[in-house]
Amino acid sequence: MHPDIQMYHARQAPADREICEYLAHAIERYLPDAEGKLWHAHPVWFLEGNPIVGYSKLKHCVRLLFWSGQSFDESGLRKEGSFKAAEVRYTAVEQIDAEPLRRWLGKARDIQWDYKNIVRRKGRLERLK
Repeated sequence: MHPDIQMYHARQAPADREICEYLAHAIERYLPDAEGKLWHAHPVWFLEGNPIVGYSKLKHCVRLLFWSGQSFDESGLRKEGSFKAAEVRYTAVEQIDAEPLRRWLGKARDIQWDYKNIVRRKGRLERLK
């Protein structure tokens, strides 16, 4: 795990740290080819420079975000923003269901929109996979 991500975890309250560490280990287990780093001050994992999954500490929860999650066709994820992202929020590690998380991470690898080139395309997304 990238040292900056470990430092991010260390700054969290114990319950939030537990959620973050669980998510990071799952992401690294199911997406071994993804590169994890801090991006805009939050842990994010990339495939070939394209952001696919990350999490951030919000005021009352930890939000897990899938950049292409609206294309996953999964009822456990909520639409986030005006592009293709979807999220789930946790307030305790016990709320994380390992099976949907594993499935979502697989879909994050297999279903991608090209966020890496969104600026070059003037805000227009194209499907990669």
